[in-house]
Amino acid sequence: MPPPKDVVKIAIQMVGAIPQLIELQQTKPLASVLKDVCDAWSLPNAERYALQYADGRQTYITESNRRDIKNGSILRLTTSPDQEAEQLYIGIQSKNVDVKTDSLKKLASLSQDITFAQEFISRNGLKQIYSIVEEGNDTGEMLAHTLKAFTELMEHDFVSWENLSTVFIKKIVSYVNMNAVDASIQQLSLSILENMVPTSRLLFEVVKKEVTLDRLLTHLQATNAQLQLKAMALLIALLLSATDAERRDMMDYLREKNIRQFIHKNIIHSSEPLGDEMAHYLYVLQSVSLNLCEHRMKMSMDAFSQEQRDLLQSLRQTAFESESEVPAGTFSTERRRSLCAKEFRKLGFMNNSNPAEDLRRAPPGLLALDNMVYFSRNTPNAYSRFILENSSREDKHECPFARSSIQLTLILCEILHIGEPCSETAQAFYPMFFGQDHFFEELFCICIQLVNKTWKEMRATQEDFDKVMQVVREQITRTLSLKPTSLELFKTRVNALNYSEILKLRQTERLHQEETLAVPVLELREKLKPELLELIRQQRLLHLCEGTLFRKISSRRRQDKLWYCRLSPNHKVLHYGDVEEGVQSPPIESLTEKIPVADMKMLLVGKECPHTKEKSSGKQNKDVLELAFSIVHDVEECCLNFVAPTRYEFCLWTDGLNVLLGKEMTSERTQTDLDVLLSMELKLRLLDLENISIPDDPPPIPKPPSNLNFCYDFSHAEQ
Repeated sequence: MPPPKDVVKIAIQMVGAIPQLIELQQTKPLASVLKDVCDAWSLPNAERYALQYADGRQTYITESNRRDIKNGSILRLTTSPDQEAEQLYIGIQSKNVDVKTDSLKKLASLSQDITFAQEFISRNGLKQIYSIVEEGNDTGEMLAHTLKAFTELMEHDFVSWENLSTVFIKKIVSYVNMNAVDASIQQLSLSILENMVPTSRLLFEVVKKEVTLDRLLTHLQATNAQLQLKAMALLIALLLSATDAERRDMMDYLREKNIRQFIHKNIIHSSEPLGDEMAHYLYVLQSVSLNLCEHRMKMSMDAFSQEQRDLLQSLRQTAFESESEVPAGTFSTERRRSLCAKEFRKLGFMNNSNPAEDLRRAPPGLLALDNMVYFSRNTPNAYSRFILENSSREDKHECPFARSSIQLTLILCEILHIGEPCSETAQAFYPMFFGQDHFFEELFCICIQLVNKTWKEMRATQEDFDKVMQVVREQITRTLSLKPTSLELFKTRVNALNYSEILKLRQTERLHQEETLAVPVLELREKLKPELLELIRQQRLLHLCEGTLFRKISSRRRQDKLWYCRLSPNHKVLHYGDVEEGVQSPPIESLTEKIPVADMKMLLVGKECPHTKEKSSGKQNKDVLELAFSIVHDVEECCLNFVAPTRYEFCLWTDGLNVLLGKEMTSERTQTDLDVLLSMELKLRLLDLENISIPDDPPPIPKPPSNLNFCYDFSHAEQ
């Protein structure tokens, strides 16, 4: 007979005593439970004790979290949080160095628990932490424990970062700026500053002033991977908190210091594999850099701006230099205006009498003009060849340079997500971005020449302009999906993907669609579906058994903390628990938290999840909404909240959990996988029918013969 809903069977340990096996009444006050446990071991003063989990993070049990206790949990009787906080508060003030160090070490460990942290902070414990940092000159083990304890205490958000004194902040900054200091102290100091920067404008300005970009670059060049990671985290925090003007200045300075080349050589192509956290920071750095183009992208051309008009005229003068050298007095004003209009028409402007009108559309706005000018100045031969080659073509067959440039700039902005806020979880960056200064402009230079090449291959006319640009978009998108490591490799691959190759790819996809639409084939597909869906279900469960590393996301910042979740091999229990950075696949025994599959009630996704409702709404959280899911479990309907690292993981986990709940798999990945498997299976089944047309209706069954005397009688042959 199953135990009542409000009763859990648990074990309670104590050092030097035989464990107690009890049935915990969840309706019974925790103080009464502790009294009974202490009485069983003849311990006086039950109020001085508390229960905490024996494994994992060893969280204290309180009235608010007691419902999380599961059947079979192992608890430990220990000193109560208020007693522990009092002892450590006294211990960290001790004159004995060993006692002080041990107290700080224990404080750093216990501060992860919110109940203990509340007790310690209520005793003004943070003031003692400040004093140790501000007054002490030690840079060894004691300081490392102090900074770790401070970081953990501040993580609970009981105290505002703005309450920190100037002396404390400058001391933390000094550890970052010192050379002769332990790497662990520098890592903790960088992490503290990273947390500090987004909280207020004042703290941002202090950190930006005290920690120079040169100093951060020095840490980025360190061989210590964790120090490198924390330095990158602080750099990203500064960039995200800066104003547009400050961000532009910072990026210009970093460009002068060749940070991209350093990242490309020593981080992306390092012998060590790139971690998820660093991949995210590189994505943000790429996004921030590309978004510097947003201002020009959204700005329309001002016909009264002399600077903009000069840029426009420079395009004409570079292309038709010899014709423009005719002395001013040779032609009348009307004749010169007519000549200019003719040259702007050759440049591909639709409004040749007033080309500024073509650049009024925003986006791409002035960014298109900037790209055209960059192309004309940095690759003048290619620019002149493009213009002159099309000038000599017959009418309607010339590729309009200006019109193509404007549309191409818009396409590149859309593909590279310029003007969109940074995702909180994305890790997808282009390695070639870090191998080249002026990446966007150089990419444009390659792609505008691709437009001309594709135009010729398609033998296009002006009416085909949209078709050509659609093909070019496809060429760029398909090539970028291959993640080329350099612009040269991108150029080689995108040029190899010519119009005939695009047609072949499209034809293959179209034939595949057509052959799978025949009635007999559709019937065969339906017969194969159940078997293949079962194969997908098994793959999803296998993926859950292998497990996945998840990150903890808060509304304040992207967290460093990781946790791992995996399904038991018998598909009956979900195991999960916190892990350290660098742990790829922890053994199932090390994951102390458990949820029986039988206790799982439902799966929530997106906006329905409790942890997405807690976060502030806004564009920046769109990616979190797309990757969030929660498992509702137990009688009390507790939730285990997830934010998947990628859309792929989101699909596999939500499918797997739906399988465990006995529901249909609903992710888009299920349909994609099913289509791939069906396609492969159908091709194998229809291999013998190649080049044979399949009729829509089955052939008629012939009438039975009038007699069956045509059968051969073997008995006569034997005689």
